[in-house]
Amino acid sequence: MFKLKGFVSIKVLLFIPLVALTVAMSGCGRTEASVPPPAPEVRVAPVLQQDVPVYSEWVTTLDGYVNAQIRPQVSGYIVRQDYKEGSLVRKGQILFEIDPRPFEAALDRAKGDLAQAQAQLGKSALDVERDTPLAQARAIAKSQLDNEVQAKLGAEAAVESSKAAVEQAELNLEWTKVISLVDGIAGIAQVQIGNLVGPNSVLTSVSQVDPIKAFFPISEHEYVLVQKSDAFSAKRTNSFFGRSLELILTDGSVHPQEGTILLADRQVDSSTGTIRIVAAFPNPGNILRPGQYGRVRSRAI
Repeated sequence: MFKLKGFVSIKVLLFIPLVALTVAMSGCGRTEASVPPPAPEVRVAPVLQQDVPVYSEWVTTLDGYVNAQIRPQVSGYIVRQDYKEGSLVRKGQILFEIDPRPFEAALDRAKGDLAQAQAQLGKSALDVERDTPLAQARAIAKSQLDNEVQAKLGAEAAVESSKAAVEQAELNLEWTKVISLVDGIAGIAQVQIGNLVGPNSVLTSVSQVDPIKAFFPISEHEYVLVQKSDAFSAKRTNSFFGRSLELILTDGSVHPQEGTILLADRQVDSSTGTIRIVAAFPNPGNILRPGQYGRVRSRAI
């Protein structure tokens, strides 16, 4: 019996600290929960009444202001490329050279034919000059003089034909140097040295990109509103055509130069119900290139 009581006493002694620890922990929890949280910070902004512009945006595609396909006007073998691909070229700059030797020979031959025709003309002129007084004096038959006059006219025509042949040969020789017709960015060459090219061959392309054009479609409904707005605008100060535009690039940045709406296409696309609008943007440094996509933004129509 004594042992049982002692065992109970030991259990009581162990239980008391455990209860005290539990009470203490629960007391701590109540103390933390009783601390109120800090008041939330509320920011107040003044209410302002003002007009906010409404913008319209359209997806646009960039293209060169002028896109020139460079083709040779004579046939021959490419012997030299005189420009750096992707570089800025000037109007009249030589881009390619075609083997000039056949054209030099043709020019020499044409000059020889001209000299021969001029010699024949000189002889005919002397014949007419010599036989004219003889025919008047009836020393020779008049028909002989008539033949000589006609021969002189034929010689004069041959001289003119030979002169034209010389001019054409000179042009052909000049065209062996293929030049750029516009200022712009020259594209990658489509031919290599040694290729045989002709008038149907595209050697490269040159695009004028400053300014650069932007093409974007607007709906037929928007276009009708544009026409009505322009018709009722007496001074056309709010005209759609001539309005400033912003160009937003694919990375979200805005092109630093504002553009201008130039014109509308001649017809509405019946399959999409839109009409294509053309704008132009200054492009210093030729940063923008044909084929780029972006968005143009303007005040709402």
